[in-house]
Amino acid sequence: MDTAEEADICRVCRSEGTPDKPLYHPCVCTGSIKYIHQECLVQWLKHSRKEYCELCKHRFAFTPIYSPDMPSRLPIQDICAGLLTSVGTAIRYWFHYTLVAFAWLGVVPLTACRIYKCLFTGSVSSLLTLPLDMLSTENLLADCLQGCFVVTCTLCAFISLVWLREQIVHGGAPQWLEQHQPPPQNAAGQANEAAGQGVAHEPPAAQPAPPDPPAQNEAEPEPPDVPPDQGDDPDLEEEEGAAAEDADANNGAQDDMNWNALEWDRAAEELTWERVTLNTFFGLYLSTHSSFWSLVSLGFEEYVQASHFEGLITTIVGYILLAMTLILCHVSLSMTTTSLILNGSSAHGHPPLLLLQVSLLVVVEIGVFPLICGWWLDICSLEMFDASLKDRELSFKSAPGTTMFLHWLVGMVYVFYFASFILLLREVLRPGVLWFLRNLNDPDFNPVQEMIHLPIYRHLRRFILSVVVFGSIVLLMLWLPIRLIKLLLPTFLPYNVMLYSDAPVSELSLELLLLQVVLPALLEQGHTRQWLKGLVRAWTVSAGYLLDLHSYLLGEQEDNDPNQPVNNNNNNNAPPAHHNNHNNPAPAVGEGLHAAHQAILQQGGPVGFQPYHRPLRFPFRIVLLIAFLCITLLVASLVCLTLPVFTGRWLMSFWTGSSKIHELYTAACGLYVCWLSIRGVTVLLAWMPQGRTVIVHKVQEWTLMILKTLVVALLVAGVIPLLLGLLFELVIVAPLRVPLDQTPLFYPWQDWALGVLHAKIIAAITLMGPQWWLKTVIEQVYANGIRNIDLQFIIRKLAAPVISVLLLALCVPYVIAAGVVPAVGVTPEMEILMQRRIYPFLLMVVLLIGILSFQIRQFKRLYEHIKNDKYLVGQRLVNYERKSGRTSSVPPSDPVAE
Repeated sequence: MDTAEEADICRVCRSEGTPDKPLYHPCVCTGSIKYIHQECLVQWLKHSRKEYCELCKHRFAFTPIYSPDMPSRLPIQDICAGLLTSVGTAIRYWFHYTLVAFAWLGVVPLTACRIYKCLFTGSVSSLLTLPLDMLSTENLLADCLQGCFVVTCTLCAFISLVWLREQIVHGGAPQWLEQHQPPPQNAAGQANEAAGQGVAHEPPAAQPAPPDPPAQNEAEPEPPDVPPDQGDDPDLEEEEGAAAEDADANNGAQDDMNWNALEWDRAAEELTWERVTLNTFFGLYLSTHSSFWSLVSLGFEEYVQASHFEGLITTIVGYILLAMTLILCHVSLSMTTTSLILNGSSAHGHPPLLLLQVSLLVVVEIGVFPLICGWWLDICSLEMFDASLKDRELSFKSAPGTTMFLHWLVGMVYVFYFASFILLLREVLRPGVLWFLRNLNDPDFNPVQEMIHLPIYRHLRRFILSVVVFGSIVLLMLWLPIRLIKLLLPTFLPYNVMLYSDAPVSELSLELLLLQVVLPALLEQGHTRQWLKGLVRAWTVSAGYLLDLHSYLLGEQEDNDPNQPVNNNNNNNAPPAHHNNHNNPAPAVGEGLHAAHQAILQQGGPVGFQPYHRPLRFPFRIVLLIAFLCITLLVASLVCLTLPVFTGRWLMSFWTGSSKIHELYTAACGLYVCWLSIRGVTVLLAWMPQGRTVIVHKVQEWTLMILKTLVVALLVAGVIPLLLGLLFELVIVAPLRVPLDQTPLFYPWQDWALGVLHAKIIAAITLMGPQWWLKTVIEQVYANGIRNIDLQFIIRKLAAPVISVLLLALCVPYVIAAGVVPAVGVTPEMEILMQRRIYPFLLMVVLLIGILSFQIRQFKRLYEHIKNDKYLVGQRLVNYERKSGRTSSVPPSDPVAE
C-alpha cells in the first residue's frame, strides 16, 4: 500500500508510467490527478472536444516534432504548391456558394415571379407566352425581389401547415366542426367522446341546475363545458374511466368502418415542398379570381382601386369567400350520409378550412387590429399637432405603404404597452377582477388553440369588444384631455414638431437624443415599473376602502381567517368546481388560502379564484368604481400631456428665448427633470426616519457621486461622442457630400448626436468581440456601476486613451494639411485638395496596413500549415513548470507520439 501511494499514476487509466508511456504533468492540477499519459489525454480531448483542463482551466500545450530531413526553410516549390492548393480550395467553395446563391436568389425567385404574374393576369394568352416570359431579360431585379417575397410566403405557408397540423394533433379537433358527428352506439362511447374531445353536453335531467350563479363566477369570462357535478364525484370519475376503457375496446373494432381517406395525419406525412407550392398557388389563384369577379359584380371595384392596396384587399376578400364556401359545404355535407366519410374519424379532414381560419385570425389580430388602433390614435390626436384629416389623406395618397406601416407600428406599440399595463394590474388586483380580459401569463393560455377551437362568431365578438375597449381608452386618455387642454389652456397646443430650414439640427439628431440618451436612462435607472405598480396599489387601496370594495379588488388575504368561512351577504359562499380556465378545483370556503396553496403545489398553475365579500348595492358601487377610474385616467393623461412639456418649455426659454423648439427636446428635458425631482423626493423621504446625521452623510456621499458622474458623463458621453462624430464627418460625410469648391459646415450638436450612436455601436461590438484592453475596461466600468464609480480608473484607463487616439486622428492630418503642405510651396488648389482629402486618405492607409498585417498573419499560418503537412511526424506533450512559470518538454529520449 505504501508503494502504491508513493507511485505516480495516470488520472485516466490509473496506471504507472513506463519507458514507452511516460507520465506528464501538463496543467496546474496537483495530487493524484497531476499526471497523465499523452495517449490518454489525446483520447479524452477528442471525446470532450476541449483544449484545456476542465478542473484548472489551463490550456494544454504540445510541441511539434518534425522529420530530421526537414530543411531550415521551405522550398519555393512547396510554398507555391500549398498556395495553389489553398487558392483552389477557396475557388471551389466560392463557386459552390455562388451557384447556390444564384439559384436561390436569382433563378427560383425569378421563376416564381414569372409564374405568379402568368397566373394572375387573367388572360389565356399569358399561359401561351409563359416560356418566352421566363427567358425575358426585362425587369430582372424587380422580378427577383418580388419573387423572393412569393417564395417566402410559400415557405411560410408550408411551415404554417405543418405547425397547424401539430397543434391540431396535440390539442384535439374543434367542436364546431364536430357538432354533426354521428352519435356513438352506447353510453360508454359517449363518455369516451366527452372525456377525450371535450364536447359540451347538457347535464342529466335528474340533476337540477344551481338556483343562483355564485359571485365568484365573475372571474370566469366563459361558462365551462363540463357540468359542475361531475368534477367533484370520485365514484363518477371511476365509472367514467371504466367506461372509457370499454369504449376503447369497442372502438377498436370500428377502425375499419371509420377509416377516412382524407385523414389529416396520413395526409400530413406526405407533405412535400412541391405539393404545398402547387396548393398555395391554386388556392391563391382561386381566391383572387373569385374575389375579383365578386367585387366587380357587386360594384366595389372602384373603391378597391382607390385604396391603393388592390392586390392585398382582393386576396383577403377571396380567402374570406373561400372560407365561407368551405363552411357551407361542410354544413351541407354534414346533413347527408356523406358526413360519415368526412367526419368518420375526426374533423382533421378539414385542413384547408382550419388553415384559412387561423390565417385570417392571425391577419386580423396582428395586422388589422393594430392598424385600426394606430389610425384611431392619429385621428384623436389631430388637434394636438394642428393637423386635419385632409393632411392625412394627402400623406396617404403620396406614400400609402409608408403611411399604413407607420400607423400599424404606432398601433402595435399602443397594444403592447396596454397589455403590459394589464399584466401589471393582474399583479396587484385579486384574481378574477379582470375576468373579461385574457391572461397572457396563464401557462394554459394558447392563442392558436383558441383560434382552432372557438367558432368564428366568438372571435368576432372578441374582436368587437377589443375595438370598443381600446377605442374608449383612446377617447378617454387622448381626445378628451386634448379638448380640455384647448379649453383651459388655449395657447398651450399645438405641439411644435416642424423644423425650420435654418435650424442647426435635424430630426435624426432629435430621435437619437431621445432614443439613445433619455429613454435608456429612464428605463434603466428610473424604476418606472415599480413606481407605477406602487401608484396602482395605492389607488386600489384608496378606491377599495372608499367604496367598500377592498375585498373585491384585493381579496381577503389580510382580513379573513383561513379556518373561518367567508362572510358573504348574498350567499355566494359555495364556489363551483369549474371556476377558472386552469382546470384547478376551487377550494371550499372553509379551506381558505391553504386550499389555494395546495392547488398551486399539485397542479402548478395559477389560482383563478379567491373568495371576496360582496357588499350591499354591489352593481352601483361597481359603476362608481368605473367612474372613479375614468376620472383618474383623465387626470393622469392631462398631467402627462402638460407637465413635462410645460417644464421643458420653461427650462428651454432660458437658453433659446422666445424661439420655438421641437417638442422632442422640451418633452425629453421636462420628463427627465420631473423624474429627477420625483427621485430626489422619494430618496429624501426614505432618509428622513434615519436621523439628521445619516441624512447629512448620505447627502455628502450622493453629492460626491453626482459630481463624479457628471465628470464621467462630460468625458464619456460628451467629449468622446463629439470627437467621434466630428471624425466621422471629416472622413466619410464631408468628402461624399461637399464638393471641393464649397466649404463644409459642421454642426457640433448634430455631430455629437451621431457620435452617441457610433459610440454605442462600437461599445456593443467591442463587448461581443475578443478580449482586449478596451473590452476589459468597459466590463469593469459596467460592473462597478454608478454607486461604486471609480473616477480615477475611468479617466486613466478609458477616457484618456480614447480621447488621445481621437485627438491624434483629428489633429495630425490637420497639422500636415495646414502646416506642412503650405511650407513646401504647393499651389492653393493643392492645399485645398490636401485639406479636404487627407482624412479619407489616411483612413485608406490605415485600412491598407490592417489588410497587409492580416495577410501576413494568414501567410504565416499557411507556411506553418504547409510545413506541418509535409514534415510533421508527431507532437509531444509539454509539462507545466510551476516554480519558474515556464513549460518544458520531456527529454528527447522519450518516444514520439504519432
